[in-house]
Amino acid sequence: MNTPRRSSPASSNVDRRSFLASAIGAAGVSTSAMLRLAAAEPKAEAPIKPTSGDDYLKELEENERKIRSKDAKPSIGVGDKLKITRVETIFVKPRWLFLKLHTNAGITGLGEPIVEGRAKTVATAIEELTPYLLGKDPRPVAHHWQAMYRHAFYRGGPILTSAISGVDQALWDIKGKALGVPVYELLGGPTRTRVRAYAHAGTVERIQQRKAEGFTAFKTGPFKERPARLVENKAFIDKAAQRFAELRAAVGDECDIAIDFHGALSQQTARLLIKALEPHQPMFIEEPVNCQEVDVMAEIARGTHLPIATGERVFTKWGFREILEKKAATILQPDLCHAGGITECRIIAGMAEAFYAAIAPHNPLGPISLAAGLHLAASIPNFLCQEQSSLGVGYIKNPFQVREGYIDIPTAPGLGIELDENALANKIDHDWRNRETYDVDDGSVVDW
Repeated sequence: MNTPRRSSPASSNVDRRSFLASAIGAAGVSTSAMLRLAAAEPKAEAPIKPTSGDDYLKELEENERKIRSKDAKPSIGVGDKLKITRVETIFVKPRWLFLKLHTNAGITGLGEPIVEGRAKTVATAIEELTPYLLGKDPRPVAHHWQAMYRHAFYRGGPILTSAISGVDQALWDIKGKALGVPVYELLGGPTRTRVRAYAHAGTVERIQQRKAEGFTAFKTGPFKERPARLVENKAFIDKAAQRFAELRAAVGDECDIAIDFHGALSQQTARLLIKALEPHQPMFIEEPVNCQEVDVMAEIARGTHLPIATGERVFTKWGFREILEKKAATILQPDLCHAGGITECRIIAGMAEAFYAAIAPHNPLGPISLAAGLHLAASIPNFLCQEQSSLGVGYIKNPFQVREGYIDIPTAPGLGIELDENALANKIDHDWRNRETYDVDDGSVVDW
């Protein structure tokens, strides 16, 4: 029995070359060409040595270093005469976040960066902005706004713009203090000597109390014994309209009362309630539907003679552009703690003026936010009314005062306020959270 012969690797290569030579020769190809083909055959490659995670990170870091080395160095906002030395955030009851920008000149700027219920998240965003801010001259405010906003590849949204808003307020505060003038003087103001403000009131007793305190404008919400359904019944609409009529009767026709739907009503129910409220002439209907429903809001605006207002959950000039272009509202309510601060809200006010729309800054927050709003109001021509929830009693020295429905514009440098550190001592820290609301009938999630 013959055992089959196994060819060696060398003999296999010779046999294959002989076969190639025969085949190529038959095709009319020269032996030298055949040899070149054989030499070009792929050779077995040595196994690739796997790189460690450390090697990968080192390569990334080196590439990053090379890219950054080509970046132009900052030339604006860099100097030794005035520079930011420390960034400090303070959680303040009931649900606020205060910001202090400290400088080497002893000037401290105040701001209020906050998303209600997300104070810790915004504080972290401020922490992430800190490396940029430290060592910078605070005075070129618009330049810093652009850098903070545009150096983030993912731009906008409530967290980033709220963080920038607070920093922006503090930068303007520093600049005004450094120059010895109120912020509105740096914005071309004053355009008025006092600012109309409104108070919150949901009952007859409360609205009469606020009127006695000097307010002539108020804001309430729809009377609800439970969260509204998608399509409400006649009893719900009638009760809400009747409660508003009672508030109107309590303060008279000379006072203004706005009503905030809070974006919590469906468009079906919002249309019904607006029609029922028309005889009582609210100053405006705020957020009749969610602000993301711009086309629906525009349809609602065309269907009523009552002014529509929106803006507390709209951010930057880019967000308000659609509202104006689609004529979804004639009263814009940018929040100076959310929409981009004084710098951005001044631009939004200019855009609104071109559409003959008014500005009524949103502010359910603290006295720093109120101060920023007063300076904006004192520097634009199309201001309507300023929301407030605190005049600063127990938070700032020399709290604001309301007389005949108005607050005098600040006259001290910067934002014109100073924190009362002693009064603040028992108001430090909080863990305020947003409400969790559910339908009482079926347990589904509802807007509050």
